[in-house]
Amino acid sequence: MNYSLGVVMDPIAQINFKKDTTLALLQAAQDCGFQLFYFEQSHLYLENGRATGRGCPMQVFDDENRWFSLDESREMPLGDLDVILMRVDPPFDNEYVYSTYILEAAEREGATVVNKPQALRDCNEKIFATSFPQCCPPVLVSRDMAKLREFHRTHQDVIYKPLDGMGGAGIFHCKPDGANLGAILEMLTDHGRQQIMAQRYIPEIKDGDKRILVVNGEAIPYCLARIPEAGETRGNLAAGGRGEARPLTDRDRWIVEQVAPTLKEKGLLFVGLDVIGDYLTEINVTSPTCVREIDAAYNTDIGARLMSGITHLLAQKR
Repeated sequence: MNYSLGVVMDPIAQINFKKDTTLALLQAAQDCGFQLFYFEQSHLYLENGRATGRGCPMQVFDDENRWFSLDESREMPLGDLDVILMRVDPPFDNEYVYSTYILEAAEREGATVVNKPQALRDCNEKIFATSFPQCCPPVLVSRDMAKLREFHRTHQDVIYKPLDGMGGAGIFHCKPDGANLGAILEMLTDHGRQQIMAQRYIPEIKDGDKRILVVNGEAIPYCLARIPEAGETRGNLAAGGRGEARPLTDRDRWIVEQVAPTLKEKGLLFVGLDVIGDYLTEINVTSPTCVREIDAAYNTDIGARLMSGITHLLAQKR
């Protein structure tokens, strides 16, 4: 049976063809027979309580010079789509939240939304990881300058970061000498007006910040280790890190086992765990990446695995 799939994403003309995970997922969906429809956040609206969008029928191609084509847009009830992929990159701002409300209405009207809109709102990618303290390094979420300073006195080597960033933006490494600690805390907390995260520094970052992809509660058996440039503490590819695909370790698999039941319970079908050394540091639920790099190294076909899981859910609904 053919299904329809809508994707809500950033402008497709501006993506990086060679690295973009959303494009890889769309190619897999098209290969599985899904009819594709393209939306940006600005194309979504509620009319008399009904979730609606201005969608374009879309085709995707494995061609770096022409990776998509769009037909003329048309108004359509979002609930009539079989599945909707929410793939908009952070920042997780009010517009993102409003989009999840619209997608939640589409869900009530019959669409399956990946990932579940309520879970996207509930699971802040930094704070959600703290739900699994057995997996995490020492961590503090606070806007209290005294508490944040005390965390540094206790742990000496500390990472401070905003709760809504991505790609390594706004991350500061404060070493034992405490140089610039006051300025860092003033800037990140906006002088005590917003919560931030403090995390004990994990020296194994030099060996890579591992992205582990979890599809329907099961780990892809390989990860992408994002290795920082010399002199950097951020492994993010957007911050200049280089990617190296690797098999999961026993500890990686243990962390996935701790987290996976909660992911399934919350309707988080496609998730990226960030692991440094032996520790879980973040749980990416909005638009996990690194599919292309892992696929290229190990022929994993992660998109096909996700589409298989989605097709199974749709068959159960019918």
